[in-house]
Amino acid sequence: MKALILAGGKGTRLGEKTQLTPKPMLLIGGKPVLQHQVELFKGYGITDITLLVNHLSTSIIQHFGDGNAFGVSITYYNEREPLGTAGGIKDLENDLTDDFLLLYGDVMVNMDLNRLIDFHKKAESDCTLVVHPNDHPQDSDLVEIDDQNRVVAFHPKPHDEGKFYRNLVNAGLYLMNPSVLQFIKKGRKADFGHDIFPAICKKINMLGYNTAEYLKDMGTPTRFERVTADYLSGRIERASYRHKRTCIYLDRDGVLNEDTDLISRHEDLNLFDFVPEAIKRINQSEYLSVVITNQSVVARNLCTYDDVKVIHNKMEALLGEAGAYLNDIYFCPHHPDGGFPGENVLYKVNCKCRKPKPGMLLDAAEKFNIDLEKSWMVGDSDRDIKAGKAAGCRTIAVRTGRSTHTSKVNPDYWFENLTEAVSFIIDNPYSEIVRRVDEDISKSGTNPFVIAIGGRARSGKSSLSKYLTQWLEDSKKKVLHVELDKWLLPESDRVNAKNVFDRYQLPLLIKDLVKLLNGQKVIAPGYSIDPKASKEAVEYNPMGFDVIILDGVIGLSMPEVREQAQLKIFVNIDSGLHKQRFFDYYRWRGKSESEIFYLLNDRLLDENKLIDRNIDFADIVV
Repeated sequence: MKALILAGGKGTRLGEKTQLTPKPMLLIGGKPVLQHQVELFKGYGITDITLLVNHLSTSIIQHFGDGNAFGVSITYYNEREPLGTAGGIKDLENDLTDDFLLLYGDVMVNMDLNRLIDFHKKAESDCTLVVHPNDHPQDSDLVEIDDQNRVVAFHPKPHDEGKFYRNLVNAGLYLMNPSVLQFIKKGRKADFGHDIFPAICKKINMLGYNTAEYLKDMGTPTRFERVTADYLSGRIERASYRHKRTCIYLDRDGVLNEDTDLISRHEDLNLFDFVPEAIKRINQSEYLSVVITNQSVVARNLCTYDDVKVIHNKMEALLGEAGAYLNDIYFCPHHPDGGFPGENVLYKVNCKCRKPKPGMLLDAAEKFNIDLEKSWMVGDSDRDIKAGKAAGCRTIAVRTGRSTHTSKVNPDYWFENLTEAVSFIIDNPYSEIVRRVDEDISKSGTNPFVIAIGGRARSGKSSLSKYLTQWLEDSKKKVLHVELDKWLLPESDRVNAKNVFDRYQLPLLIKDLVKLLNGQKVIAPGYSIDPKASKEAVEYNPMGFDVIILDGVIGLSMPEVREQAQLKIFVNIDSGLHKQRFFDYYRWRGKSESEIFYLLNDRLLDENKLIDRNIDFADIVV
């Protein structure tokens, strides 16, 4: 296969950098961008390369010569006058007898070209455009593809007011058959993206290859600096599908937008205010952002399949206005229950994609080469958590939706909203604690090693406990995580409780913990926040475990526990953040503002002061 690289641009947007140096010869990591491109092609056995040059072409020719020093064969075509991205290619038509790659010379790229070539061949494509989302779709030329990846339209900027398009842009790399060149007029200036492709997309089999790999135009000072930083950090290499990627899968309703029940019009989609910044944080990290959502509104015949796509286009537009983007959106239009008046029978099927089945997550994993064990599912319902677990992901439930109040499925973590969830995933807030725990366990020689964790309600104890549990288990240690809340009294039995200790079955709890720490099995009575749900007893058997983690508000309050714990951790929290979390949590529980206010004041008097004093017993304060 032959490759063509457009290397004749002047790079005027880069100012002084390109006065004496052609844009493709600017150095990234000590090598010209053009050399990175040549080496990428060579790595995939593509060694027949033609460089289309013009501006300051001498320095390019002197650097590469015939390509022999780089293990390739390079020829040159010098445009006498600039003819755009397409015009100069026409003169090479007789030399192109098979499918060829065409790359813009100012694009820093690292991707699995074999995947692209296989995609192109399997679909018998005449022309395949590499496309991806960006963080400014509102002022970009957008590419529209259908569910079979066929390119059906181009939408140049500025976009029609009130119209919403999918956030996909031309990435500057094409794989095409020479037959496409018949649509270019010889000697006439033309651009593939603006002139040729829009005119022929419905005449030929033109496909869009949506990838999350690294393709970035470095043609402005800001972009050049960003690409340089990405190269030096190794991000460009890690983005290739030669390596497994990590992903944050996201449910839609109740996680990204208000769950107003069966949204069937784009007018009814309202993103939470915090969502664009949370998605932007994912974009800035090395996690992918992929939406996984059930949309039975199609099966219920409340709207069409295309209506849902418009809703998602609006969501992408709103995110784009804030500089954020999604790598992809998967939705299931089906529903298994049929026989209702007015339903769309075509979609009333027992499919493989509807959550809690993991079909959509698995499809995305195949497409983006996702490492499921290192990825996350963030949702607000049992279906989301079950789907994440079935796919092998770690799971987070958020309290911005309506569905998890009576959940019978235990996510790995609970957070108030997407912002907290994303911060936890990306920031790795407990890395220093993990280091200390690892050191203490190594030095101790005690088995089992007992960690007691305490602090105010809503301070983050459970998150820390589960994080330590998972980290230790990943380190091949057997961990027993004991939740002290399993000894809480039901709310109906706390009428005479005078303080935090009276809310527990304290004598039984102390008795059980003493037994547990002496190697005996205990059965906790169990507790549920849902007064209508039956509580289930929980068995804790310490035999064979390397580490025991005791986690609860009063985790450091009992001398019997402190005396036997090798490590005591107190989770502290800023008063303002504690108040915010407290209100968010009890709103989710369905309490009124006045009820929450009085409850908070009670806790300040009968819980927080008693618990805060435990900070003096802690080996570590978080």
